[in-house]
Amino acid sequence: MTSAAASPIPGGMKARILRIAVAMAIGLVIAAGIAWWQVQNEPQPSRTARTQETQTAVSIGGPFTLTDHTGKTVTDQDYQGQYRLIYFGYSYCPDVCPTELGSMARAMEVLGPLGDRVQPLMITIDPERDTVSHLAEYVALFHPRMVGLTGTPEQVAAVTKAYRVYAAKRPAEGGKTEEYLMDHSGFLYLMGPDGAFIRIFPAGTTGDELAADLRARLAG
Repeated sequence: MTSAAASPIPGGMKARILRIAVAMAIGLVIAAGIAWWQVQNEPQPSRTARTQETQTAVSIGGPFTLTDHTGKTVTDQDYQGQYRLIYFGYSYCPDVCPTELGSMARAMEVLGPLGDRVQPLMITIDPERDTVSHLAEYVALFHPRMVGLTGTPEQVAAVTKAYRVYAAKRPAEGGKTEEYLMDHSGFLYLMGPDGAFIRIFPAGTTGDELAADLRARLAG
């Protein structure tokens, strides 16, 4: 009895799989670099105990000026006093972004009233298409407290650099310039009430896992 031959993978799908693998590899390198930086800059006693994640300031994040999905100009100072759960993505993303934003929304639901102390933010890496009105429709699909942020290409480039986000435009197959996709890292960033970097959550972290981590911090 012979087994059926496997169907060949179309060339376009092979290329997409390869691009996803490359983006994931770059993301892992970025994550490893962040972790290495954090360890190297910890005071020596903390390297042993590992109990104080915020004992040292990691060079992730910083001041920014962007426009929210209501059209209001905002800065990082507008979110002082709140934990910030930040995702860098774009509304035309076909798969990864909706999944990660869904996890953020799930975490907010699980936290209930505690979630009022956490501000979920989606910062676009595609300001060309993610206009204020478009983001307003998009973030409303996930959670009423989620804020979408966009800005000029220069503003977006500055904030992605500050957070060490990998993002690159990938032309669509067939040369249709308006139908491009964006390759990007898929981390969730947790920033403290003072704006200091706390940690990253890797892509695929579930909403329940996010909520458990946040609940422990909020309760503490």
